[in-house]
Amino acid sequence: NNAPVGGKNRLTKNAALLMKSRVALFEASWLSYHKGTALVPGGPGWPGKKTGINIETEISFFLDECMKASKELADAIPLAENNGGYANNPYYIQFADKSLEKYPEILFWRAYEKDLGSGNDKLNHSASSYLRHGGNNGFTRQFVETFLCSDGKPIYASSLYQGDLSIESVRENRDNRLQIFMMTPGEKFTTKSDNLDKAPLLPNVVDLVEVRPVTGYVLRKGLSDEPYAGGGSWCVEGCPIFRVTEAYLNYIEASCIKNGGNSVDATADKYWKQLRTRAMLPADYAVTVAATDLSKESDWGKYSGKNLVSSLLYNIRRERRCELMEESFRMDDLKRWRALDNINGFMPEGFRLWGSHYKPLYEAEGKIDAKKVLIPAPAAKANVSSPDESEYIRPYRINLTASNYVKDGYKWCEAHYLSPINIEHFRITATNPDDPSTSVIYQNPGWPLTSNSGAIGY
Repeated sequence: NNAPVGGKNRLTKNAALLMKSRVALFEASWLSYHKGTALVPGGPGWPGKKTGINIETEISFFLDECMKASKELADAIPLAENNGGYANNPYYIQFADKSLEKYPEILFWRAYEKDLGSGNDKLNHSASSYLRHGGNNGFTRQFVETFLCSDGKPIYASSLYQGDLSIESVRENRDNRLQIFMMTPGEKFTTKSDNLDKAPLLPNVVDLVEVRPVTGYVLRKGLSDEPYAGGGSWCVEGCPIFRVTEAYLNYIEASCIKNGGNSVDATADKYWKQLRTRAMLPADYAVTVAATDLSKESDWGKYSGKNLVSSLLYNIRRERRCELMEESFRMDDLKRWRALDNINGFMPEGFRLWGSHYKPLYEAEGKIDAKKVLIPAPAAKANVSSPDESEYIRPYRINLTASNYVKDGYKWCEAHYLSPINIEHFRITATNPDDPSTSVIYQNPGWPLTSNSGAIGY
């Protein structure tokens, strides 16, 4: 039933189809990229019982199921129209309207209401308030550089790229999704705003922890066109949970995997061109594939294990990353692609602070307001990273004390592709509750049978 009482605040057949598509693609891609490891049944070190499972047969089955469910949705439900702006733009507003019921692309969503509930159980949220300032969040430089220029070419291959001396120049001539879903300094928060209700002229990276944009690149996706006086925690915009765009992306990726990463079928070709057209990019993705140099891409998604994927498959992953930003897909995608193997001291960066157009403006602001003075690390009261390390702000290189566990960058070990199973589950299923090894279940690879312990060997 796709028209239940309660509308799309209730589960529907379409929502179930999308979940089927999602799970099938996850399983197929997990088996594809993790086969031959302890994380797949029968692989070396697999802790479970030996099975007669044929991994290739399983992969093919799940790809087919993903494509079938995805196609049923994508053929029936069109993408929202994008006029390139904020006001009266169905593509933008479907992430930020009070009711998402009228947007066909939204298959399942959560509603909020200012005057319902009480205390901590009130049915409202603070997202629009935090989005206006940064909410201790922000896009990374590596993510922003993933977006194509409007000619369909990566920034390193396009004459349209304007550089990164300012955030305005970073956004110029780029994929429309970057333009409408990332804030520009000085930009009005809503079309109804007055000249005082707008983003700061400088990325406010030295503001209070709870509101600053730590990378300088401020998120905008989901920001309502309704002004909220003084911010407040009474925002009531709906939250999209499932939208049909994922089905388009799932089909494209499944088709490419099925074809060995070297081609997609005619249906995937059609879906991909529709997505690119909506993003105001050239429909012909071959332009992008031909211009892609994986050695110049910083996206972890170019890898599966230690191996580079094809330029075609990488650009399908790029499309997914740019389309589904802020929708909580990224970590699951990186895990199923086995794209985290190469992380060893990776240091996230934000906007260009030192040597940019902003540096003299910060200095001028600091003369007026002492709270806005830039204090580079390793000073005791540092609020920004050192220009001696990078011209780009490094949020994890401000606090250089031992309390900062990521001051030397991100690291990864294979065990973290799966989470450990809680020791309590072993105790309640063991013949001897004091001996977890007598349980009928087994621990995920790389994790011990002791509580409060990290991965083995790390």
